Formats: sequence, C-alpha cells, structure tokens
Amino acid sequence: MPHVRRIVDLSHTIGPGMQVYPGDPVPTLIRHCTLERDGYNVLDVRIGSQSGTHVDAPAHLKAGAATVERLALELFVGRGVVFDLRELVARQRITRELITSRADDVAPGDIAVFHTGWSRHYGTDAYYSHPFLDPAACALLLDRGVRTFCLDAPSIDETPDGEHIDAGYPVHHLIADAGGVIGENLCRLDRIDFPDPLLSLLPIALEAGDGAPTRAVAMELVE
Repeated sequence: MPHVRRIVDLSHTIGPGMQVYPGDPVPTLIRHCTLERDGYNVLDVRIGSQSGTHVDAPAHLKAGAATVERLALELFVGRGVVFDLRELVARQRITRELITSRADDVAPGDIAVFHTGWSRHYGTDAYYSHPFLDPAACALLLDRGVRTFCLDAPSIDETPDGEHIDAGYPVHHLIADAGGVIGENLCRLDRIDFPDPLLSLLPIALEAGDGAPTRAVAMELVE
C-alpha cells in the first residue's frame, strides 16, 4: 500500500507585512485573547481571500460562477505535472511551444505546475514582473483535461502596472469558463525532486469565497 515518504511545503507564511497583489488588503494578526489575561490564546485574523499561497475559484472573475466552498475537492488534489521554466525572464509569456513536449504527459485530473523560479523575488518589486501563461498554452492543457493550474508567482496572467496595460486577465477567464481553479504564490517548487508528486491545494472553505488561502504541499508516495 502506498504511503507518504516526504512532504514539501509549497506555501508562504501569512502575516503582517507580507507581500500582496497590488490593491489587496494587507493581513493583520491581532492578539484578541492572551494566556496572561484570558487563560488562552486567540488571534483576530484579517486577511484577503487572495492572501499568500491561495487558490482562485471561478467566481473570482466570473459572475455567478462557483465559489470556493462549492467546488469539488477533487480539483485541489491530484498528480502534479511540473513544467520547468526557470530560464524565463521578466514578463515572458509561457507559450504553447514552451510546454508542448511535457504536455504529452498530461492526463485529465492532473495539476499543471509552472516552475518559473520567480518565488526568489518574493518580497521585492521584481516579483510583479513575473512570467505569465499565454492563452494558447492554457487552451492546450484545458483540451487535455487539466482543470487546476499553479505557479510560483502572484498571478497566472500578467500583472499590469504603469507601463503594462491591463489585458483583462484572459487566462483567468479561460480557466473560470472551464470550471477550473488557479493556485498562485507557490514557493519551494525546486524541492519537488521526485516524479509524480501528489499535490494538495485544499483551501479554507470561505462562504461565498472568490478564493482562499491554502497550505499547498507536494507529497512523495512510495510503495
């Protein structure tokens, strides 16, 4: 019977001062109760639905679409297919040509993981100039049955700024239209040095949530 030999934590820690997507709320953690005063500890936790390592539900950008607590849990657990894209530079597109050879290994229910190495810039302005997925590459994987897409950057689409226009988040819309989910702000993908990792991105069940933080992990299974 298979068992878990190793678990790799792919998640950033959520806390005050952490980097967030431009315009999103900055998390605050306040001591609501303390051992000294109340006999127990309780934190008052205030975070955005897209804080830290998180998943996007279709409702993030699609009116009337499924919210995070209504999605099938099978979307958040599956075999990870890692695309090694660490040679990419700032704001480079992840094109169909860059993933075609590995895409042949993808099967329905797999989780596509784009390892750009961009988590090394986390906490700096350079983090927002990340590589991003091209719609044609997204469509290729959707056609192969992928419904869960992850990367080690703040967005699967290009993050706009004063010099780069808002393109309307086309990949977000493609995945939402297919009923899929997106995992963003993953880290430590270089530690997945074993084949066929079992990924878990199970999110907090936020009521009517457009997304939610997750403790994303990759597990090595052995017989």
